[in-house]
Amino acid sequence: MADIKLLGLSISVYTRIARMALEEKGIDYRLEEVDVFADSGPPADYLALNPFATIPCLLHGDFVLYETSAITRYLDEIAPTTDLQPSTPIERARMNQIIGMLDSYCYRPMVWDVYVQRIVVPAGGGEADEALIAAALTGLSTLLKQLDQWRGERGFLVGQALSLADLHLYPMLSYFTETTEGVAMLESFPRLQQWMRLMRLRHSVRATPFHTRAEDETEFAEDETEF
Repeated sequence: MADIKLLGLSISVYTRIARMALEEKGIDYRLEEVDVFADSGPPADYLALNPFATIPCLLHGDFVLYETSAITRYLDEIAPTTDLQPSTPIERARMNQIIGMLDSYCYRPMVWDVYVQRIVVPAGGGEADEALIAAALTGLSTLLKQLDQWRGERGFLVGQALSLADLHLYPMLSYFTETTEGVAMLESFPRLQQWMRLMRLRHSVRATPFHTRAEDETEFAEDETEF
């Protein structure tokens, strides 16, 4: 397989989604940090690859691919290891539905409206926008309730096997649960709490932390194993 390079930021939700897919598939890759948020703007050489300046961007030999969902599906199809997409039309449809919901109703309110306002803005000396946080939490409650119901007694969001839907949710929920609001809200959804604890045991999660320190693992029960 030709060399694979992922251009993005290790602190980026969508870069982490792609990295987790690479880790789950056992694909060797190099992460190259590209700061699209720099004061000077995205680097010109990056814009030549992705004119929309979004991250990540995958380079596989001469092939250039951006948009995270396209990247993760491509990765799943080029490596003959465990499938990350369900085999039945119904389960594939549910996986795609969840990914669409997360992009439309979860990412911005969960990450930008809650995590950034509660954690990043105060760390920079600013004041959190409490009205923005409160508005975001209302919609997120509806989303998490639906995901909690679908997860049910199953190990993953779609059936008994890990799918791209799980990889799409985890980085968003990881940032969200760094806030007091996120922790409190998740207490109302025990099945998602269990899912979160079990996801944190996976190699793909441990190998791609947002921060220098990996996610806290002290809450795990001794009898929980990677699934």
